[in-house]
Amino acid sequence: MGESPPPTPPPPAAPAKVYYEGCPGCAMERRKESSTGTPYKELFFVGITTFASSLPITSLFPFLYFMIQDLHVAQREEDIGFYAGFLGASYMVGRGFASIFWGMVADRIGRKPVIVFSLFTVIVFNTLFGLSVKYWMAITTRLLLGALNGFLAPIKAYSIEVCRDDEQALGISIVNTAWGLGLIIGPAIGGYLAQPAKQYPHIFHDKSTFGRFPYLLPCLCISIFATFALISCIWLPETLHKHAKFEMRAETAEAGTTQESTESPKKSLWKNWPLMSSIITYCVFSLHDTAYSEIFSLWTVSGRKYGGLSFSSKDVGQVLTVAGVSLLVYQIFVYRWLNNTLGPVNSTRIASALSIPIIAAYPFMTRLSGIRLGLALYIAAMIKSVLAILVGTEAPACSVLSR
Repeated sequence: MGESPPPTPPPPAAPAKVYYEGCPGCAMERRKESSTGTPYKELFFVGITTFASSLPITSLFPFLYFMIQDLHVAQREEDIGFYAGFLGASYMVGRGFASIFWGMVADRIGRKPVIVFSLFTVIVFNTLFGLSVKYWMAITTRLLLGALNGFLAPIKAYSIEVCRDDEQALGISIVNTAWGLGLIIGPAIGGYLAQPAKQYPHIFHDKSTFGRFPYLLPCLCISIFATFALISCIWLPETLHKHAKFEMRAETAEAGTTQESTESPKKSLWKNWPLMSSIITYCVFSLHDTAYSEIFSLWTVSGRKYGGLSFSSKDVGQVLTVAGVSLLVYQIFVYRWLNNTLGPVNSTRIASALSIPIIAAYPFMTRLSGIRLGLALYIAAMIKSVLAILVGTEAPACSVLSR
């Protein structure tokens, strides 16, 4: 009789993870290991703070045309768009110069301090913008608001760090949806609440504070909401690892022995073509969406003789409100099914292709009027908002998959 083969040795046990006392990042890792559910509380606060931070970015667009008129900086009506472009871009200019800095600060001192400081700057400088009576004051407050608001990168990192690996896409989608809603609801607030003495003369008098500062009310409402969001940050746990060197794997050697680990050289990010293509796609569509948000409001309030629609700021607010509702419906009922069916790459490609005819259709709407104009404009605005948030959600997901 042949001898039976020797028993197969059991596989080596996975090394235990090492956690450091007093480290908020390690505390969050422990919490994720011990919990099997979705961190709804953390994601709720992520959504609230993101929404509050994004509201002032585009809230000025419905009344920007009228604000330039009231500031008496443009000599001719045709020059209003020129000065409005500088004022509308000042926020993104400040943000472009400071975003990398705030990302480094968040990696050094923590996500929560940067989030709290960013919301504080929203409260202060957005209110000051509503009090602007000179063009230079309006540009300065918007520039500082953008430069000191380093919110987006830390909150995206935070939303990933509070979720398990299988729920990180949900965390990113919460951030992008709240951000997209803020970019759409912000103009709605600006459209409904700007120039209250003209829109609601039975409530606000010309000699009242909101009559003398016609653009203070929407800014003040956003600042009040940001104050509540700032208070909610009390319940936000920190997620940054704050010890000198964090190692998830325990040392397997015996006590007193040390082993040098050999690490393969790190590949340059510039040579990671899938990652770079995802970043380029995200940058292009961020530029595209920001330009659309500003141009749409200026186009709708411009006169028919200049190729616009002669809308009031309240009309613009109504269009953008409906677009925001459609975005919320999409996120709740459609996003997960679409992401599971198509995947991030195909979703981004389809959204990119569909954006072209939607944007190209806007200039032809000036030939419409009445119900036909309203129907075409509302449908286009709803589809455009969904496509924008689809690319904004799936492009970062592609970058995560390509790492």
